[in-house]
Amino acid sequence: MPHISVQDIKLEDFGSNLERFPYPWKVESMDLKLGAEEAAMAYMDVLPDKPNGHAVVLLHGKNFCGATWEDTARTLLSAGYRVLIPDQLGFCKSSKPASAQYSFAMMADATHRLMEKVGLEKAIVLGHSTGGMLGLRFALMFPQSVERLVLVNPLGLVDRMAEGVPYIPLEKLLAAERVKGYAEMRQYQLDTYYHGDWNPRYDRWVKMLAGQYAAADQDAAELAQAKTSEMILTQPVSYEFGNLKVPVTLMIGMRDTTVFGKGQAPAELRAKLKPIPQVAVQAAAAMPSARIIEFPDYGHSPQVEGRKCLARSCWKPCRRPRPDDPQTLQRPSARVPGIGRQASLRVSDAFQRSS
Repeated sequence: MPHISVQDIKLEDFGSNLERFPYPWKVESMDLKLGAEEAAMAYMDVLPDKPNGHAVVLLHGKNFCGATWEDTARTLLSAGYRVLIPDQLGFCKSSKPASAQYSFAMMADATHRLMEKVGLEKAIVLGHSTGGMLGLRFALMFPQSVERLVLVNPLGLVDRMAEGVPYIPLEKLLAAERVKGYAEMRQYQLDTYYHGDWNPRYDRWVKMLAGQYAAADQDAAELAQAKTSEMILTQPVSYEFGNLKVPVTLMIGMRDTTVFGKGQAPAELRAKLKPIPQVAVQAAAAMPSARIIEFPDYGHSPQVEGRKCLARSCWKPCRRPRPDDPQTLQRPSARVPGIGRQASLRVSDAFQRSS
């Protein structure tokens, strides 16, 4: 795979809050205060044509936005789920106050306030990557609001700092963000998320991120990204898995090589740090009610790679299962051998209750 330079693509300035990047549905906002500054949390609240009485809250990852959930959201809508898709504070179309102190607890609280604003008492919480780590914090803080927690290649399954990943001061993290452009972002995702197999449709999401960095905004997006990197490393959730009171499904793309903080670790440590697929089993064992669904052919973002796997037919069994149906029997782990019919049946399991 040849290296891609920024000169090879046309980079647009989408604005630090993605003002000029189109989202698939109407974007609304919730006003709130973040410290001493006024802020707005952007979100999409999409209703299905034929409601099934359930809702899903989709939590994006650090290098993703609410819009990245479009294919998943359409699949859920077709199955009757209401879908609430926030952009977390500090990300995408939401505010990025320069004085903000970011924490998973703050983001969980804001997400819960958003649910209250739109009249959503309880929902399935589906989080990807950093959004999975946020989902864990949310479930620990607001278990009464979570029907089920579904985590797609989540960060936070281990404490990377306890494993030896060193702390990097905020000014150095910011300096690293300032030199990132489209080429660097694409190369990282190619190597880490997509196991060297690039599809041109992924370019839209890289351009979305790079388009924020292109804005003349005194590095608002870069500063927010640096602060949330600090947040991920220094605010572990893994010590609290035993306190989870909701059923958890871990959906793991087994070709994922993501190890948060690996780039800032010394060379001798890097070889010892295990990526998400290799730490998922131990993490699930520490949770009172958890199971794993594996995707051998996918990397960090199965929902982006495997759009066909999330076709409408995959989600038909998501409705409450019959006790006498052998396909609904719970298993501690389900291995998905491919992306065809068998995978479709197992993906739907994520939205069923554990026994």
